Amino acid sequence: MKDILNRMLNHEELTREEMKGILVGITQSEYPTEQITALLTALQMRGVTVDELLGFRDGILETGVPALLHADRYIDVVGTGGDRKNTFNISTTSCFVIAGAGYKVAKHGNYAATSISGASNVIAQHGVQFTDDLDKLNRCMDEAGIVYLHAQLFARAMKFVSPIRKALQFPTIFNLLGPLVNPSQPQCQLLGVANLDQMRLYHQVYQRLGIDYGIVNSIDGYDEISLTGPFKVTTNQYERIFQPADLGFSEARPEELVAGATEEEAKDIFDAVLENRAMPAQKNIVLANAAFGIQVLERGQKPIEECIDMARESIDSGSALRTFKKFVELNS
Repeated sequence: MKDILNRMLNHEELTREEMKGILVGITQSEYPTEQITALLTALQMRGVTVDELLGFRDGILETGVPALLHADRYIDVVGTGGDRKNTFNISTTSCFVIAGAGYKVAKHGNYAATSISGASNVIAQHGVQFTDDLDKLNRCMDEAGIVYLHAQLFARAMKFVSPIRKALQFPTIFNLLGPLVNPSQPQCQLLGVANLDQMRLYHQVYQRLGIDYGIVNSIDGYDEISLTGPFKVTTNQYERIFQPADLGFSEARPEELVAGATEEEAKDIFDAVLENRAMPAQKNIVLANAAFGIQVLERGQKPIEECIDMARESIDSGSALRTFKKFVELNS
């Protein structure tokens, strides 16, 4: 580690294998806290490279609990977080809309870090018990078309750096890793990022991983499609800036996206969307995000208008709600 830190001081980049070895070493308590702190700080000041990010990803997956799902093709919809917009659970709601449209989903998530309600918060609010039991997960995928993978059950490495991350009080490479360490390693992912620098970084990462992806960013700083203004989408097939009107949606107001002041309020919005009684803006935002997820699953072969229609049918027909109720039944 002394050699590594000296190289960091000389602005040298680390290889993917070196970073993987460091992560494994952290889980084996090979380094004192001060050295890990110095490394994370140096990486943040210099900026993380694609190889460095992939190396830590490799290490987290190797030291964690794998989730071997039997489904052939499925998607995760996730945001990087940290946009501090306190939106309701847009990605999680979108996952059940996608599953309700007949696709397979493996949602990876955790408790909230910077908002009122994270994916695990809203799922737990419905009485769901988190599990890493592969038989239960595969039965849920078979019968409901969706599984939920609570990050703390799978990424064992995170507990070794949790006190350091809390003490540092600024984002580190670990903030970038959440979307990349789904233990089932899905073949498809829709990722929301908070800025265009992150979009470029993940674009390169996904190309290296060889998966089907969509990366979205609302230009006004949301790490999802907010419909509050123009948003950018980058996929395997295209890169484009959309306006809400391009998709037939009205522009949303920021206050229409807020989760509320409590977990219960966030749960009520989640339920309202799936029960088709939400405010139009809330429903439209979920439709937009779910639609781009469906387009990723279809390898870009369906026009986005058709994907929006499929997402709308999932809600309007009650299929998304039935999917969620079945999911809760299997996991309570």
